Amino acid sequence: MVVALSTGWFKNMARCGHRIKITANGKSVYAKVVDECDSVYGCDEDHNYEPPCADNIVDASLAVWNALGLDQNVGMEGITWSDE
Repeated sequence: MVVALSTGWFKNMARCGHRIKITANGKSVYAKVVDECDSVYGCDEDHNYEPPCADNIVDASLAVWNALGLDQNVGMEGITWSDE
């Protein structure tokens, strides 16, 4: 299970490669931080011309959504997370 954290939470790669605990829907899982979801820049070639991510998001893999019993079609879900 892997996630990308928004720029501020990514902490200039300080959390990259570390696991975080994610809690939602009465369940908790651990996922590895593998990338930054850029919430500062975006919309350029380096960011695949995608808009910047919103601040304070965890972009989780499908495995995380499934383990937490969340509906991926909803798009945004309220979660909490903490460093392991």
